[in-house]
Amino acid sequence: MIDTRSVIENTDWAGLHHAYGDAADAPGELLALLSEDPASCGAALAFLDAAVLHQGTLYPATAPAARFVAGILSDQRTLVLCESDLPWDDRNRPLRAALLEWLGSVFESVSFYEDDEEEDEELEEDEDQDADSVAACKAILRDVYLAVLPLLDSPDIDVRQAAVGAMGHLMVAPELAEFRPEQAERMERLTHHSSVSDRAAAALTLGKWDLAPRAFLHDPDPFVRAVAALAPALDRDPAALAEIRHALTDPAAADDWFSEHVPEAEGKFRFALIATLLRRTSDIDEILPEALAVARITSAYTVDNDWGPLLKRAFPEPYAPSAPLTAPQQQLLSAIVDNDECWDSISNPVLWFRRVGLPDKRASIRALVS
Repeated sequence: MIDTRSVIENTDWAGLHHAYGDAADAPGELLALLSEDPASCGAALAFLDAAVLHQGTLYPATAPAARFVAGILSDQRTLVLCESDLPWDDRNRPLRAALLEWLGSVFESVSFYEDDEEEDEELEEDEDQDADSVAACKAILRDVYLAVLPLLDSPDIDVRQAAVGAMGHLMVAPELAEFRPEQAERMERLTHHSSVSDRAAAALTLGKWDLAPRAFLHDPDPFVRAVAALAPALDRDPAALAEIRHALTDPAAADDWFSEHVPEAEGKFRFALIATLLRRTSDIDEILPEALAVARITSAYTVDNDWGPLLKRAFPEPYAPSAPLTAPQQQLLSAIVDNDECWDSISNPVLWFRRVGLPDKRASIRALVS
């Protein structure tokens, strides 16, 4: 059990800071979460989002605030219905659900920081404090895990879904890897008869935990199977590759699956499918049908995420005028030339053509493939 009184009384809040200065105001805001007054709770929620985790940034005040929030999740007073004061969030739901979502966002940010560190291991001096904030959040991982765990069985659907979402972000942490198999089995069991969206979310979550969601790879719905097939743990599974190929036979339909079941998500589902296909193959000959299907429905606006990488796969070495185009290269370029949406809108395609040594004018490409 987290001693929330100790968190409030024994933390040097004035010595910490959040997005808007020192955190001396944090105890009052945190205690307002137990007021059972919807207005006060909504203001406190806005404080957590805007000050303690401003745009996903971790501050010295974030970890103790997160520990307090985890400690009050089981308090009946967090069942009060309220809305955040933030103008872009007008959902009226149990405070407990909103707090779970916020905790999930905290640990999503922790994983982002770790990814950045892996890309650049040398921290600048002004990033030392960020590293300390990350370490402080990681130190409370188990406490937060144990606080969220009972709420996976909440009878309230908003709370239950928020708990599943928070658990998804928590389990990404290597420090909690020992609990992944148990949570994976639980997730597969609980979502077996749930909606397509819930099953797809579960499959995606297991993939993020470096687990192989094989149970979802045999789901009756093609969207769930395709989402499951994205998991890196299935990179050597022929059945997973077959599902990726199947989804990309009609990439526009795959995008529609995504928008139907995850309407608030950004981007196109085909982006993830293409990235996975490229990761699991090595030659354009292997993926020509899928590449042509994408080239026929794509546009200049999405070149960086779909046909640009496919073009690079077709030309692993820059094009040399002295060498004839291969059949796959010619077919892919022909499909791109024939697609009006790939031309005369923005300059992004120019960079990809130049990267592979090709002319960037449509007429020049047309002459090349004729």
